[in-house]
Amino acid sequence: MMGERTVMQEALFYGFSLERHVPDDHLLRRIDRFVDLTDIREHLRPYYSETGRPSIDPELMIRMLLIGYCLGIRSERRLCEEVHLNLAYRWFCRLGLEGAVPDHSTFSKNRHGRFRDSDVLRRLFELTVERCLLEGLVGGEGFAVDASLIKADANRQRGVPGIGDLPTEAASHAVRDYLAVLDDAAFGAATPVEPKFISIADPASRWTSANGGPAYFAYSTNYLIDLKHAVIMDVEATTSIRQAEVTAQRRMLERTQDRFGVWPQRLAADTGYRSAENLAWLVHERGIEPHIPVFEKSSRTDGTFSRSDFTYDHKRDLYICPGGKQLMHYRRAFSTPRSGVDEHGLMRYRASVADCGSCALKARCCPTQPQRKVLRSIHEGARDMARDIALTDAYLTSRRERKKVEMLFAHLKRILKLDRLRLRGPNGAKDEFLLAATAQNLRKLAKLLPPVAPATAG
Repeated sequence: MMGERTVMQEALFYGFSLERHVPDDHLLRRIDRFVDLTDIREHLRPYYSETGRPSIDPELMIRMLLIGYCLGIRSERRLCEEVHLNLAYRWFCRLGLEGAVPDHSTFSKNRHGRFRDSDVLRRLFELTVERCLLEGLVGGEGFAVDASLIKADANRQRGVPGIGDLPTEAASHAVRDYLAVLDDAAFGAATPVEPKFISIADPASRWTSANGGPAYFAYSTNYLIDLKHAVIMDVEATTSIRQAEVTAQRRMLERTQDRFGVWPQRLAADTGYRSAENLAWLVHERGIEPHIPVFEKSSRTDGTFSRSDFTYDHKRDLYICPGGKQLMHYRRAFSTPRSGVDEHGLMRYRASVADCGSCALKARCCPTQPQRKVLRSIHEGARDMARDIALTDAYLTSRRERKKVEMLFAHLKRILKLDRLRLRGPNGAKDEFLLAATAQNLRKLAKLLPPVAPATAG
């Protein structure tokens, strides 16, 4: 027999608990154990007036943003709708059944105001790193660094050759942000090369085709991770160019030491960080072993001796050629000392014309020149150290573990849906990257530290 038609009847009273309706294994319940925003409230207190109408609770907005970035909800308008309807989201936001959800425009007002002025999103991210340190998830011995391109919210078909060609109506928020970072080494001052095109919507984004496909406007998110459990120790937004990414690496290492007192013994990175200047900075200024491949430009293909065939004598500061002769920087003393370093940071070591002229190996060494010359960087010591490290088993381990940072970027784009920015300008990119890294660290904590089951009575 067919059942009766179901008719919803409103009851006068309900006995309902959000706590009982959120499963124990729900992601937000597992994350909630690590979200303590007491420090955030105190951090924001100076940015609120003591008088006037009470504002929307900043903790509520931050919890809503965490839901959005942890679960890949990219639209703030949709986020407000989801929090309004989803019981687990209401529980995480401490709203209850009757709590009002703020309008989506509130996020924009606070993002451009109190949140940005107080750098609260940076502080929120650092709280997750502190918790990872407290829980023993950070080894502190080996770090890895890398960068990934994230498309900007800019139409690739709407670009102009230079800032002078930007329309006057665009000279507001986007152009002001662009002008503010022109002297920043992570943005405008990263390179003297002018970009081919500048976006009208987001002038600070970089026109790039680094991925090998069609060019587009993008920013770079830079991660510094600990290799023990791939905890993100720091994150930095830069323009999409290698020089800026090397600058970000230095800033993140310095900030990690200053903020958390953690300094790695080794740093794993790809060839984008192989410059002699960067290797020297790591070795001589920071005492970090560079587990970074060194690109060799001195190898010859015409059959003559390469620089690797010459032996450098550190004590006497000279090279010994395959024929046993000396190549010296200077063969006489000058009344005024000379550095002998050119504008590229290179020094020239020369053999004597007499030695080369009578050498039986001249045809294999310098057949068209009267004497052999060898170039050496002022940072060659750091490069030599990187070459020696590349021959060790530890380097092979670092090269394998370095893939952890690439896996984080894959998770960022595929799971958290951050393959394209929604906010514009350097500050918008910074906010999104910080929130995404915060979400990834929280998910890491929830995965590696399951809740302890309550003991049952025997």
